[in-house]
Amino acid sequence: QLQLVESGGGLVQPGGSLKLSCAASGFTIDHYAISWFRQAPGKDREGVSCISSSGGSTSYADSVKGRFTISRDNAKNTVFLQMNSLKPEDTAIYYCASSLDCSGRVDDMDVWGKGTLVTVSS
Repeated sequence: QLQLVESGGGLVQPGGSLKLSCAASGFTIDHYAISWFRQAPGKDREGVSCISSSGGSTSYADSVKGRFTISRDNAKNTVFLQMNSLKPEDTAIYYCASSLDCSGRVDDMDVWGKGTLVTVSS
């Protein structure tokens, strides 16, 4: 069974940091781009960041540039999202998903995780 499992979410104060992980099972991520999306209550799912299969190319939403860093460890079959300087508006469920390339389109994603909740609040 092809699965992506997110972890690392939680409650953090504004200005704090969290590191999310996205672990794959049932397949190897070597040939896949991995994206992070998020969905806040009452809002559409939006793309946050993506990393190419080689790790040589990354992209970020304008709202997180300079604060979030995506990385991957293909040997561990895992992708990470380091989130710094967190803001209340970053509060959302964060999902990772695999695709052939970093299109940023929800419909292009093949496998989705179930998400991990990030809450930024004092």
